[in-house]
Amino acid sequence: MKLRTYGFILVIMMGLFTACSVTKEGRSIKKSINGNWSLQTINTEGISGKFTAKVFNEADFNCFIGSSWNFISNNGTGSYTLVGGSTGCSTLERSIRWTVYEPKDGPKEFQFKRLDEKRNPMDDNNGFRLNVSMLDDNTMQLKSAITFEGKPGNIVYNFVKK
Repeated sequence: MKLRTYGFILVIMMGLFTACSVTKEGRSIKKSINGNWSLQTINTEGISGKFTAKVFNEADFNCFIGSSWNFISNNGTGSYTLVGGSTGCSTLERSIRWTVYEPKDGPKEFQFKRLDEKRNPMDDNNGFRLNVSMLDDNTMQLKSAITFEGKPGNIVYNFVKK
């Protein structure tokens, strides 16, 4: 009787582990993202005219240009640092928790949650997902889908590895 119970528990635990595991491709993406990056440019696709937006519930997207990002793949933590200046942006360092989301029928996505000073999730425990549209050893491009003036578009974040 006890052997059956232990066997059942083992099967359940193996199922949970398999359901939560990251694929080989997901692990490769995490490994490639690992390290220090600079957000060089932010562009838009499908949007014409002047566009401004607050991104990641943090600041105007222009404040993120030149920001430094650090990703630690073995524990899924990291941070980003905004440098203030004459553009009306404030200096800020924010801790994050991140991973690669792997939907069954779609492209891989980079997802993260902002953390407060006690390392608790902010934004009602909601986070942000961006499509990984390009990634190699030195560059990364992430896209965030938006709607502007009733039309679909993207905010495109272009990173360079430091």
